[in-house]
Amino acid sequence: MRLFAALILSLVAVGARAQELTAADIMSRVAANQDRSEAARTHYVYVQHARTLSRKGKTIHCEEVTDIRIIPTDKGSEQKLLTLDGRLLYKGKYLHYTHPPSSNVPMEAGASTPDQAKDPASPGVQGKDNEEPAIGDDDPMDLDLVENMRDNLTANRSKDGIGAGLFPLTTKVQAEYAYTLVGRGAMDGRDCYHVTFVPRDKDDFGWKGDAWIDTKAFEPVLVHTRMSRNIPFAVRTLLGTSVPGLGFTVTYAPEPTDSPDAIWFPVTFGTEFNLHVLFFFNRAIVLDVRNRDFEQTHVHSTIRDAATGP
Repeated sequence: MRLFAALILSLVAVGARAQELTAADIMSRVAANQDRSEAARTHYVYVQHARTLSRKGKTIHCEEVTDIRIIPTDKGSEQKLLTLDGRLLYKGKYLHYTHPPSSNVPMEAGASTPDQAKDPASPGVQGKDNEEPAIGDDDPMDLDLVENMRDNLTANRSKDGIGAGLFPLTTKVQAEYAYTLVGRGAMDGRDCYHVTFVPRDKDDFGWKGDAWIDTKAFEPVLVHTRMSRNIPFAVRTLLGTSVPGLGFTVTYAPEPTDSPDAIWFPVTFGTEFNLHVLFFFNRAIVLDVRNRDFEQTHVHSTIRDAATGP
């Protein structure tokens, strides 16, 4: 009985100590783990599946679905395009393409109309139009917009397949943010701390948001960000520029999932926001990214003596 009572008291003490953790304690452990994970991710390659589109109302003006192999490096990552399936609304019809715009490969002229393709899953109908418009400087802004958004929000100086600096988790970035422990609860089947964050400098145009942190691994499970401040009224008035709803959501998971020494990776990343530029250009931007097929790289070396030769 005494042994049982002692066990109960020890468990209560452990639980009490866990509850005493502050947001600073939690996030310092997260930062240390993120720093290690970021270094370890350079030893993995994976495939990033992304769907990016520009839309006005229900009409999609440009959409690209890509598979890209991500090869992390010490300073960022290299990207190898595996597949590209794109369509661009041009003179009332969708032009289909499977090569990057910079390749100047002609697009296929299809007969699918915006009304036929309001459903993003709709493949459209190929027509008999013999025109083959080239991808050039005169194409609509939506093509460049989709390409640039995907590149800047995923490949930009990142090992993780998401834009660098969007999520304040590493030691370097955490110094610029203030964190508050809100509570504790389940997220994606894991026991998590719920932490909110805002820029320490209230005048900074950074991110604010919520992070759910695994209570055992001290790794992020889900992070959601949004702009900490709106674009100043004077800028919106003079330049006609606004990005209402700008924010990002990312989920993390260990790879491989059944290993105690697993490396945590961002596995999904998404955003949907409006873009208003120069009073006349209004679009909704959608980005949905999924990282998969993680594979650890291996280096094989052979030692040969002088007699054996190369």
